[in-house]
Amino acid sequence: MRTVGQALVEGLRQRGVEVVFGIPGVHTIELYRGLAGGGIRHVTPRHEQGAAFMADGYARVSGKPGVAFVITGPGLTNALTAMAQARADSVPMLVISGVNRRASLGRGLGHLHELPDQAAMVAALCPTERVEDPADLAPALDRAFARMLGGRPGPVHIEIPTDVMPLACPAPADPAPVTRPAPAAAQVTQAAARLAAARRVVILAGGGARGCDAALAALAARLDAPVVLTVNARGMLHGHPLCVPASPSLDAVRALVAGADQVLALGTELGPTDYDMYARGGFPDLSGMIRVDLCARQLQRHTAAVTIEAPCAEAIAALLPLVTARGGDGAARAEAARRAARAALAGLNPQMPHQLAMVEAIRDALPQAIIVGDSTQPIYAGNLYYDHDRAGGWFNAATGFGALGYGTGAVIGAAIAAPSAPVVCLVGDGGLQFDPAELRVAVDEGLAITYVVWNNAAYREIADSMRDAQIEVIGCSPSPLKLDHFAAACDLAFESVENRPGALTAALTRPQRGPRLIEVRVTD
Repeated sequence: MRTVGQALVEGLRQRGVEVVFGIPGVHTIELYRGLAGGGIRHVTPRHEQGAAFMADGYARVSGKPGVAFVITGPGLTNALTAMAQARADSVPMLVISGVNRRASLGRGLGHLHELPDQAAMVAALCPTERVEDPADLAPALDRAFARMLGGRPGPVHIEIPTDVMPLACPAPADPAPVTRPAPAAAQVTQAAARLAAARRVVILAGGGARGCDAALAALAARLDAPVVLTVNARGMLHGHPLCVPASPSLDAVRALVAGADQVLALGTELGPTDYDMYARGGFPDLSGMIRVDLCARQLQRHTAAVTIEAPCAEAIAALLPLVTARGGDGAARAEAARRAARAALAGLNPQMPHQLAMVEAIRDALPQAIIVGDSTQPIYAGNLYYDHDRAGGWFNAATGFGALGYGTGAVIGAAIAAPSAPVVCLVGDGGLQFDPAELRVAVDEGLAITYVVWNNAAYREIADSMRDAQIEVIGCSPSPLKLDHFAAACDLAFESVENRPGALTAALTRPQRGPRLIEVRVTD
């Protein structure tokens, strides 16, 4: 007899799932019945928040939905923070949880892991549904994958009552095809006409443009258009003369946009954590822009001259044949913006140029690395200005939802998705303590991850903000871990270095066998 739990694993495998992150519990053991020999790798985190962060990192690097199994009640509530981060950054994530027996739901009988209404709690964050009957399973999976892959990606939740999991279930049918909106010819023609008439085009590229590197470079070259990359688009067009790897929050980038006679926005939410990081307002008027996005509701949130509801890859492919090449000063405009944006860092914080140099030391020591960041000072500096050398290889939780503790989990998923790439987690000593146990998972899974811990023995960024606001600094000095002992407890190789690019480079380029932890001692 095939159970619902077994059919679930078969259905996931049919849809291309290769890895599940989860911690089994008494309310999910029936979901694990099909995993043994089911062709799906299971990775055990140390906390359900870590499981969902791992699913996030896996999805960003693999391009496939990340999947997490969590228990009823606390397992799901532990995962909610990571699900919210995935929602903010449009990351496809499927969280499958248990829920108590159908007859007990909503009755307040005090069952283990009971919530008043688990589905209603999740519904405030993302789409959710319950599998009430074995026949509901395959349609629920079809809808989940359509939501994650057919429109704007994000988290989706499916809950299965404990009394449904062991029931007999029919063999899963072939998955329903996932469709995505195609660019409408009329809108593409309008956009091409506006681009043809413009002479100073600027492209704003967000996370929705990831995976379009070659096509974006071709379009930018044809339009002679500088390309401003938001945080989630960094790594595209590395070293390209039209690339502007800088935050639109910076005055130099805003001046570039203000000087354009046409803006083309590709897969960007235009959200304040990218476009107005310091809450100053005053961003140039974009009401005449051409905007491309997968999400119809997102397209309605900002005025635009032309909107194209479609994946960026398809929209660019439709535009390219309609746009003729032109010369101009695009490369000079991009170069001026790059120089001014980088120079502006010192005015924001005297330490930022050095912090950026430390990030660049990682890039140069480990070419084509994936750098997964938490909310820590060098990540903030890099988000303002940094040109990574791998498309999709720079991402962190310091934008969007802004969840601390992201890096140690997400880097596990990233390393599993790209086993041959150098993988680095750049995390502060404070952020490390949000979810430190996930480092042990790197040992269990044999992942050669490098953890670079920026140890300033404080929540330094918050402390600086309190001083700037003339508020007495309170609560910003949690004692750091003794990182040599912590690394030893996790069976990680350890090295402590001074806060200098050369010292970090020397440590990074030493031979690596398995996961390692490098402490950067920040004393100034």
